[in-house]
Amino acid sequence: MKARISFMYGPFDLRIEDREVPQPVDDQVLIKLHACGICGSDVECYEGKSDEGKYDIAPYTPGHEWCGEVVAVGSKVLTFKPGDKVVGEAAWGCGVCENCKNGMQPASCKNFLDAGFDPRCPAGWGEYMLNIERHIFKIPDDWKYTDGMWVETFSVAYGGLWGDNYWVDASDTVLVYGGGPIGICATMVAAASNAKIIVVEPFEKRRELAKKYGADYTIDPTQPDWKEQILKVTDNDGPSVIAECSGNDNAVASVFDVAGMGCRISFIGHTKGRKIPVELGMSQWKNLKTKGAAGSKDFFIRTIRFMSRIRNKFDFDALVTHMYPFEQLNAAMDTACKEKATAFKVAVSFDIK
Repeated sequence: MKARISFMYGPFDLRIEDREVPQPVDDQVLIKLHACGICGSDVECYEGKSDEGKYDIAPYTPGHEWCGEVVAVGSKVLTFKPGDKVVGEAAWGCGVCENCKNGMQPASCKNFLDAGFDPRCPAGWGEYMLNIERHIFKIPDDWKYTDGMWVETFSVAYGGLWGDNYWVDASDTVLVYGGGPIGICATMVAAASNAKIIVVEPFEKRRELAKKYGADYTIDPTQPDWKEQILKVTDNDGPSVIAECSGNDNAVASVFDVAGMGCRISFIGHTKGRKIPVELGMSQWKNLKTKGAAGSKDFFIRTIRFMSRIRNKFDFDALVTHMYPFEQLNAAMDTACKEKATAFKVAVSFDIK
């Protein structure tokens, strides 16, 4: 069977090609794609600003925020059947190396694969993909494919705030850096716990969006007194939880300055490859608890249950600002690159022409 599948060859070199798609064998699952988002990480790889995309190995298929439909399964598949709506995780651990057996996150795997960034993995910017049973998850039949498209993004924020023995409850004041898709998902997670929420975001439209999705306060970090504003709305105590979702150097550097005593800090935004000066001594004198969040081990099923509970409270459809037919993928990427202030979530659909 032939299918139209995209490949990233290098910076600003994204091509849709006709490729043969084999039938599934053993634990493989053949999936017809319906919707897939464009992540900020995809944009940075496309612009040549990130080494996460492995086009130096070979052209790869991007797209890790996907949702599709099972059309065929291999002989050893036990949990899926044709017609199931499914999503998939991006961070693949092998499950058998020492780090995986120690229960570490997939990013710590000695044989780590990053679906959507690696030529050795299937991904969502194509009409069909051949995936593996253990990396995909069923979503409820009454969900739209565009709802399922948010599971991977939401799991990153949810796992960042709740994974590795972290938590959020109504006693907390949560500071979210970044009002992009991950930051808004973190805001919804904190709002579901009835926490007090502050979102720091430079774009006005994203600050307005944060208010609609649960933020009590929004702060513009381009204002000279923005750190003082954080202290003011926290009664000079600082936040008890910080979700750094922006990956911005200045935001990361300020985390230790504004954190409250005993603050639980989760670094979710990507800063790999950059050295950022911080006052690390604050982590001692403030008794801070810090962790890095890469991937979301064991959080996909929890995320699907979580989203099922809040799906009618928060409008996920309204977060998709631009939807393109798959054949207009390059136009979609152009929008994602050039209209970052207004293009909150750009996505491609395989159901519109």
